[in-house]
Amino acid sequence: MTADQITYLVFGIVLIFALVFDLGLLSKKGQKVTIRQALYQTFFWVGLALAFFVFVWVEKGQGLALEYLSAYLMEWSLSIDNIFVFILIFSAFSVKEKNYGRVLLIGILMAIVFRVIFITVGVALVERFHWILYVFGVFLVYTGYKMFTANEDEEFDPQKSKVYLFMKRFLPLAPHDGNGKFMIKENGKPVYTTLFVVVIMLAAIDLVFALDSIPAVMGISRDRLVIYTSNIFAVLGLRSLFFLLRGAVSKFDYLQQGIAIVLVFIGIKMLGEHWINQWVSKQIQVFISLGVILICITGSIFYSIFINKKGEPADITDESVS
Repeated sequence: MTADQITYLVFGIVLIFALVFDLGLLSKKGQKVTIRQALYQTFFWVGLALAFFVFVWVEKGQGLALEYLSAYLMEWSLSIDNIFVFILIFSAFSVKEKNYGRVLLIGILMAIVFRVIFITVGVALVERFHWILYVFGVFLVYTGYKMFTANEDEEFDPQKSKVYLFMKRFLPLAPHDGNGKFMIKENGKPVYTTLFVVVIMLAAIDLVFALDSIPAVMGISRDRLVIYTSNIFAVLGLRSLFFLLRGAVSKFDYLQQGIAIVLVFIGIKMLGEHWINQWVSKQIQVFISLGVILICITGSIFYSIFINKKGEPADITDESVS
């Protein structure tokens, strides 16, 4: 077996055992997740991603390992931004807390399938038409600018989204959760519940976010292994991150601006790649990208906390969801 095949095999085996462990031991069906449980689950998924970083370092070398770490941190920070939208979706469709875990799991697994397809198509297009990278670069700069200048009036409304309106038009929908079921029968005909709607919306919204995140990762690394694994590890950690941060994510007022700066930086890097490669080595570029991501994300989070501590009213949230 080649080194790539061994790495993919290890990744697949670790992923299967991790999912079994997470679902069988760390999660219990139909039960609310406490902050402590969410913290353990978050440590588990982050620890697993970092352990894979060490494995890649040993198996593939320092350069690729640092590319993976940069890509993972980029995806992980974007995941925090996703959580706010997930909260809006759950609130809009009145999902009960006991159903959060199951709905998130199915939605995230669907999102992974879609992302794998999206990544495969994206990588194939870039390999065939290299100029697409410049399109990605312009897109990232534009997206970063829009994200940086966005205001609260542009808040996402799940019930006005195109995905929901499409389902409402073509599917028979029930205005309730069917007592925890995704589909029920009314008058002998199948009707889809709000839980089904939420699962589809989670997967669809994540795919929309992938339009930003996958080009951003490709701006960090062109290696398929890095792109696939960093995306999948970050998405799989979304469920535990949701339970851990859902009461605090609204306090990260400036996280969006931090992510926006990173997207603009990577977009400019993609546009100027030809000239940058002549002056800066690939290894140095990876270190610079990693540094910019760490500084912007941690800086925006700490700045948000600092501003709140100086007197802005904090949101009233429960300390536990138990």
